[in-house]
Amino acid sequence: MTIGPRTKIDDLLKTHPFLLDFLAGFNPKFEKLRNPILRRTIGKVANLGQVAAFGDMKVEPLADAIAAEIQKRTGQKVDVDASAKDAAPLNTRDARLEVLKDIIRDLHAGGDLELLKKRFSELIKDVAPAEISEMEQKLIEEGMPEEEVKRLCDIHVQVFKESLEDQAAPKSVPGHPLHTLLAENRALERIVADFKAFLPAAGAPLSSEKFGEIKGALELKLGALDEVEKHYLKKENQLFPLLEAKGVGGPSKVMWAIHDDIRAHLKELSKKIAEPDLTGLVPAAEKVMAEILDMIYKEEKILFPMSLETLDESAWARVKKGEEEIGYAWVEPGQGWMPSESLTEEGMKIPAAAYGKTAEPLRLGVGGLSLEQVDLILKNLPIDISFVDEADTVSYYSDTKDRIFPRTPGVIGRAVQNCHPPKSVHLVKEILKAFREGKKDAAEFWIETKGKFVHIRYFALRDARGRYRGCLEVSQDVTEIRRLAGEKRLLDWK
Repeated sequence: MTIGPRTKIDDLLKTHPFLLDFLAGFNPKFEKLRNPILRRTIGKVANLGQVAAFGDMKVEPLADAIAAEIQKRTGQKVDVDASAKDAAPLNTRDARLEVLKDIIRDLHAGGDLELLKKRFSELIKDVAPAEISEMEQKLIEEGMPEEEVKRLCDIHVQVFKESLEDQAAPKSVPGHPLHTLLAENRALERIVADFKAFLPAAGAPLSSEKFGEIKGALELKLGALDEVEKHYLKKENQLFPLLEAKGVGGPSKVMWAIHDDIRAHLKELSKKIAEPDLTGLVPAAEKVMAEILDMIYKEEKILFPMSLETLDESAWARVKKGEEEIGYAWVEPGQGWMPSESLTEEGMKIPAAAYGKTAEPLRLGVGGLSLEQVDLILKNLPIDISFVDEADTVSYYSDTKDRIFPRTPGVIGRAVQNCHPPKSVHLVKEILKAFREGKKDAAEFWIETKGKFVHIRYFALRDARGRYRGCLEVSQDVTEIRRLAGEKRLLDWK
């Protein structure tokens, strides 16, 4: 019998089951072979050369030790052919995924970064962006906290960086949401470069005189950076939900958490410029600028390629529709890619599974609700609403617990003009006439009554063709709202 770098570990374990205990004691990394999942993935396809790389060791001493153990336990002489070349890196998706997960687990446990990079290069020649996302997703599902995945996200990228550098840049035509996001990134890079150009060299102190010269420029560039919010909102509200619908949710949560860090650090930087804090300003600026550029890298090397692979054209049509509502940062989209009306309609359809336990939902403009859910929502809004149809008939009011103005079921079906005292009915008629003629869309009043400050608003409701369909009355007790000041960010239930 002859063994060497190309000998399959699965064949050895089937022929000599005692090798499982032997290997587990030979190298602590091989203890993981006891895991049946690992044996069905890595163990099923890996050869001795790959197993040695998995254990961060050379193949020759491993093969020699296995040969000696087989001869000791069976009396069978085993030759070692050290001249055989290692086989190609693992190419089975499940095995590759297990290797990626194991590398990141070791990284999170404090493993040596360079050793882990070496293991990655020996076991997996390259890695697809979708595999990185899937690996993070699996780790979160298996119990690794999202915060921990986020904490070492930059180091994950370092491990895979050489492979990611070889990935072709994602491409799309002008007008496609991905093309617009990429264009925003190029504009963002220019703004970051301009901002950094005004800062002193790293480590150099910022004098009051120098700050006075650059303060206006810093504030101007920081104001331009505020537009990054639109870029991040499009990812959070457009891309992430569609990826989650495809089962890719973990990476989205990690990236969203990094968005929030960048938002907080931009706010801190703005405060340091306003105060000013000349000691902390430059380090704070360098930190957040690096975070922004790192996010661009993660988007273009991982998120965008994965999105192109995962989402179909109808999904991108839905992204296109949503980005028009959020807006664009620094650029205007091109006109080369315009989804057809049918493709947009297909993209805007919400799958039945998205409604959860809602039975036979009423399909609304966005999403859907059951009749019971509609009633519960309307009755629990912190406002009172009443609806008058296009014929000026009272059709509905929300039966809230503590209504500001009393209502009874007797008003339903009654002309709204008959529901107001004579001294104010002329106002009702004037409002409805202006709404119906399209001259006005809203009217508002505020009054003080019984120790409350009440805000009352009327809104004209029009359909997609602009036709008047009725009037919505909204009343709200804003007494406590008017007293609010400062911020409240913590939950303080008592």
